Amino acid sequence: MEPTDRAFVASARTGDAEAFRVLVERHSRALFGLAYRMTGNESDAEDVVQESFLRAYRQLGKFDERSSFGSWVYRIAVNCSLDLVRSRQRRSEAPRPAGPEMEDPIDALPATGPAPDRIALGGELRSLVAAAMARLSDAERSAFVLRHFEGMRIEEVGRALGCQPGAAKHSVFRAVQKLRRALEPAMSPVK
Repeated sequence: MEPTDRAFVASARTGDAEAFRVLVERHSRALFGLAYRMTGNESDAEDVVQESFLRAYRQLGKFDERSSFGSWVYRIAVNCSLDLVRSRQRRSEAPRPAGPEMEDPIDALPATGPAPDRIALGGELRSLVAAAMARLSDAERSAFVLRHFEGMRIEEVGRALGCQPGAAKHSVFRAVQKLRRALEPAMSPVK
């Protein structure tokens, strides 16, 4: 039987680096997906994952063992992502453009070759979605990403964000409403 996260946390607290490495391996893929959706950039997402685990390691003594390690580290990753997005906004920086080595991993999959008009429309739509997501508040963006991209239940979103389920549900609802309004013109049929 595979040891639980709780057992690895207990071992990591005693200085067992191998136990913490197992926790990193178990959770890094999910954290990368979350960070990528929050920052919109692969390089930034990698930085967020690294910073999240560094913070988790430093604060392992503060981890409440009654909680889920996954939820705890998710919350740290959300905070790291928001810190990065906020610092970018303070510097009035646009998200780093994705160069060929930083393409969306989904785009790297082989395709049968969509028509050029579909490629152009996809690029425009991706830009509209990114702009709409950037206009969401931190709470709305975080809740939306956790609920709709990460597939978390509202209770899990609340735990990850450190708020009540009702507040998490309201943030998701506001995000959906704002995104719907922002993207509605693009979804209207062309006459």
